[in-house]
Amino acid sequence: MWVRTRAVVTGFVVLVLIAVIGIVLGLRQVGEQLRLPFAGRACTVQADGEVTLDSQQMANAATIAAIGAQRKMPERAVVVALATAYQESGLRNLAGGDRDSVGLFQQRPSQGWGTPEQIGDPRYASRKFYAALKKVRGWEDMRVTDAAQKVQRSAFPEAYEKWADESEVLTRALLGDATTAVTCTVGGDPALRGAAAIAKLAEGLTLDWGLSDFVESPVGLTTSADGERAGWRYAHWMVSHAKEHGVKRVTFDGREWTAKRGTWKRLPEQDRSDSQVFAEVHADV
Repeated sequence: MWVRTRAVVTGFVVLVLIAVIGIVLGLRQVGEQLRLPFAGRACTVQADGEVTLDSQQMANAATIAAIGAQRKMPERAVVVALATAYQESGLRNLAGGDRDSVGLFQQRPSQGWGTPEQIGDPRYASRKFYAALKKVRGWEDMRVTDAAQKVQRSAFPEAYEKWADESEVLTRALLGDATTAVTCTVGGDPALRGAAAIAKLAEGLTLDWGLSDFVESPVGLTTSADGERAGWRYAHWMVSHAKEHGVKRVTFDGREWTAKRGTWKRLPEQDRSDSQVFAEVHADV
């Protein structure tokens, strides 16, 4: 009797351990698949919904959206691109992945997407994705996951759909359909300061948006906006890239965002500018 009871207890303990190990491995697998850590989410996007990201994810999302706009792709294309990058990399520019996959969209050099160095450039990767999507007949009328799958050929064709809502929120904000929609809190020492930060900011706006009309000053950079929607596109992009570009403050349409406060506030009427987007960078020490 004692032997039988002991065997039953031992068997129960083993089953419990197996269950616990299964749960841990399952959670780890989910975490690795999503690659969206809960810690360090410094940015919040609110545009008929809410999304929280860290600064790296936010910058990548802003670049994906900007490249889509520069290529004159419909907003729906940006939603598809963001949902794809969400699923494939967690909006991170990964150095590797499954087999020879690289970058935001986990594109493969062996499948003709480009060299690893090219695919590792978020702008190049985004352009290649949009070019491939544009060739898909009728993609505009497809579900997000079906359009993405036509490009990606994933073993999990339904996986992209779970990011559709988040991607729509990001698209509305990053394409200027919502005002003061992107807020990021940026702490610590800035990555760049002074002239280096201004140069990097100008380069980013040129590469992502195709802009060239800048007015540089000792403290920052100003660009003109053709209307409120365009202005919020650029303003939200500046906030999204604030950490890597050393941006301290952004102003547009009578609103001001600061890295320290992390939110937008209304400026006095005399400081209002309806057509100029200004980014102040951290000064040289």
